Amino acid sequence: MRSVAALVAVTASLLGPGVPALAPPVLAAGGDPPVLAAGGDPPSDGWKRRTSLLVMPQRPRQNNVVRILAHCPTAANHALIGSTAFRLKGSARLYREVGLGLSDRGLGRRSVVISYYAPLGHHEVRMTCVKVTIDKRSRVSHRKVISRYVVPLQVRRFRISQFF
Repeated sequence: MRSVAALVAVTASLLGPGVPALAPPVLAAGGDPPVLAAGGDPPSDGWKRRTSLLVMPQRPRQNNVVRILAHCPTAANHALIGSTAFRLKGSARLYREVGLGLSDRGLGRRSVVISYYAPLGHHEVRMTCVKVTIDKRSRVSHRKVISRYVVPLQVRRFRISQFF
């Protein structure tokens, strides 16, 4: 790893005088200079293609409600979020998925209950961003996976003292 860093430093010192440090900003169509962000780069639309998932709190107790905040690429219109911590009482299924509708900007939020019977320990919350299209005549839906994301979740033991 150190040899790679040394090689990069040597190459930068050799090419340093011949390479300009900062390229001049490109003028917009109207001739106005672009608005620069804090880093000096023009703003990008990279956030439209990012996928992120936030589960709050990250260490819930059994019988708690968690808040899910999701961001999918703008090409997606629906998100499927699943985990073994979301399973329902009396259900034979170990893994439960909940659907989440997204706005035009790819944002969505939802509350999900961590079951009192959820196993303690580490779980994964998996999100799949999909583009769902439905044929109106035949009512057949087609799903195209756009992106996926996984975050860890730790379920702690239920304590009655948390309510007092």
